[in-house]
Amino acid sequence: MHIAVSGNIGSGKTTLTTKLAKHYGWQAELEAVDNNPYLADFYEDMKRWSFHLQVYFLNSRFNQIKRIRESGLSVIQDRTIYEDAYIFAANLHKSKLISERDYENYLSLFDSMINFVKAPDLLIYLKADIPKLVGQIEKRGRDYENAIRIDYLKNLNSHYEEWIDSYDKGKLLIVDVNDLDFVANPEDFSQIVEKVNREMYGLFS
Repeated sequence: MHIAVSGNIGSGKTTLTTKLAKHYGWQAELEAVDNNPYLADFYEDMKRWSFHLQVYFLNSRFNQIKRIRESGLSVIQDRTIYEDAYIFAANLHKSKLISERDYENYLSLFDSMINFVKAPDLLIYLKADIPKLVGQIEKRGRDYENAIRIDYLKNLNSHYEEWIDSYDKGKLLIVDVNDLDFVANPEDFSQIVEKVNREMYGLFS
């Protein structure tokens, strides 16, 4: 079984991925954030570092998918390779923060990789409005994230909504997290688990 958790920066993906992995006794595949050599530079100067960052994430995610396939284990993945291309790279291109030449080069690389990628059995999308995202970003206190602009988060949210509306690669579970706190409230986490069970195992699981 392969589940992936998707959503904007600050939506709670990593936390939910970790909690679900612990609940089911599955392996968690987390996003390469803390050891990413480009992330801090990117938030300081997006135009200069956007291409480098996106290629780093793309390569990291592809290797992650390779590990998932080779392990034969049930895995919960923090963010998908689709988001790298359809959300983050697309947003940078639309915002003129990545050049046409670099974007075409990036898409060519993505297209080569995607032929070897199998979609997750279930995609969980964490839907969150800007105040929720900002609150959670501030709460976790990563210095480099202080430079994230509100309009950047808004644009990402727009891309997410567009992508989710047309997602057709497998089962999809949308979880509105605006009024949920699945860390502090066990009931909120249980509610999500119940929805995941229903999607994976059927109505009467």
